[in-house]
Amino acid sequence: MDNKQEDKVKTENVYNQQMQLLLKIQELEFTAIELNLYLDTHPDDQQALNLYNSVVPQLRKCIEAYEQYCGPLFHFGMATSQYPWQWINSPWPWEM
Repeated sequence: MDNKQEDKVKTENVYNQQMQLLLKIQELEFTAIELNLYLDTHPDDQQALNLYNSVVPQLRKCIEAYEQYCGPLFHFGMATSQYPWQWINSPWPWEM
């Protein structure tokens, strides 16, 4: 394999890993939001509360992993920016 092919494979792997992280974040966000809304009308549902309390840390962990691996996910994300400002270095999550 020449350098161009190796670079293409690496780029595709990075893209695939980034997409996997984004999909996991979307799944966990959806679950957290739905549980949040459900708990607004069913505040005494211990099982739903336990599930919510297990999903939120997973979501935070995935967001942190995404930001460490791919760069900022939110304008005020969990990761600090390295020099130079990282928002300009890669496609933004909504451009994927």
